[in-house]
Amino acid sequence: MAFTYFFRDLHTINLIVKYLIPEIQGKRNIKLWDAGCAMGPEPFSLAICLSEEMGRFAFKNVHIDATDIDKSNLFADIIENGSYPYEQLQRIPKDIFDKYFERNGTPDHFVIDYNIRNRVRYTRHDLLTLKPVDTGYSLVMCKNVLLHFKPDERIQVIKMFHDTLLTGGLLAMEQTQSLPQEVIHLFDKIIDDGQIFRKK
Repeated sequence: MAFTYFFRDLHTINLIVKYLIPEIQGKRNIKLWDAGCAMGPEPFSLAICLSEEMGRFAFKNVHIDATDIDKSNLFADIIENGSYPYEQLQRIPKDIFDKYFERNGTPDHFVIDYNIRNRVRYTRHDLLTLKPVDTGYSLVMCKNVLLHFKPDERIQVIKMFHDTLLTGGLLAMEQTQSLPQEVIHLFDKIIDDGQIFRKK
């Protein structure tokens, strides 16, 4: 399981939001894919940041597919319920925490606002099948996963991401990763201080 927590790598999430919103403004069905979502902090963090920038009315058009191979069989219930112990939420800025989280009846657990939770759908998925969960994505975010694959597997998975993205859609990866030479021609790198690419 990938090591993750709410608002991890906020720098990259903010950059994604900055470059994604101009691409999706005015669209009615905005599909995003977080591949390798673990227990959900990453897709929920992205959803919260998008909601803050888009406003709740426009944000209702966003649909995030959160996927993971999940050998533990635990992620689906955790993400569907959106309930987390406070110790996993302490890095969240207080104003965001107060706005989007409330106690769920126990002293140490909090549940994410329904309007955020309702935008994220979990599906168990193995990237190495090379079969996407859907097509027509404006964003594919894949962090802390590709580094565990063999070089040829990594290339094939990135090609799959490319095929499932809309033209102009964004691919976001971990800061420490870079595109293999074999797939560089498929994307334009849009920033210098992050691994975010636009499909040609």
